[in-house]
Parts: sequence; C-alpha cells; structure tokens
Amino acid sequence: MLEARDIREWRGHDVVDANRKKIGKMEAVYVDTRTDQPSFLTVQVGLPTRHRLVFVPLDEATVGPGYVRIARTRAQVKDAPSIATDGELLARDEEAVFTHYDLPYQAEPTERWLARR
Repeated sequence: MLEARDIREWRGHDVVDANRKKIGKMEAVYVDTRTDQPSFLTVQVGLPTRHRLVFVPLDEATVGPGYVRIARTRAQVKDAPSIATDGELLARDEEAVFTHYDLPYQAEPTERWLARR
C-alpha cells in the first residue's frame, strides 16, 4: 500500500503508463476520505500554454527512481476528467472520475470520497 506521507514527496516526478510512456508530471495526491489512503493522483498534461490536471487512480501503481508507474494506458488517462491547474474537484464531479476508470462510486450527494493532501 502506498503511504500518503511518502507519495507527497513524488510531486514533480514523471507519471508513466503501464508501457512506460510518459503521461505528465505528478501534481498532487488525493486520498480516500473513508480510509485516508492515497487513491488518485493529479497529473499535469497538455501544451505548455494550456496545461490541465487529469485524475489517475493509484490502484496497482508502482514507484521507481523519479517516476510513478500506473496501471492505465496513456490514452485512457488523456481522456480522463480534468480540472484547471488552479482548479479544484467539485463534489458533483467526483463520480465522473470514478466512472471513467470503471471504479465503483456510491457516495451520497453531500459526501466527498476524495480530498487533496
């Protein structure tokens, strides 16, 4: 299991897909509010003048020197829900992140499953 205190140190590291293709740079970690365990990363992608942050699940992620490898393809991540680099994930948008990766999500409308750390 990836520990939140360790993963925060990876900010700015490359995030690569299962085939070791670079996706972007890690920006932040989001924890599951029910367990306080790392659940998603945000990864900075896009053109230098039009960066955005996409959400990437940490299930089956591995860490190497200077990178975090995820168990998803680059194409799947590029099409994931995103926020502006200075934005925040709204409660009403959480479900779309989980749905994109075929992950279960059954939070109540006022309940948050993800919190940035």
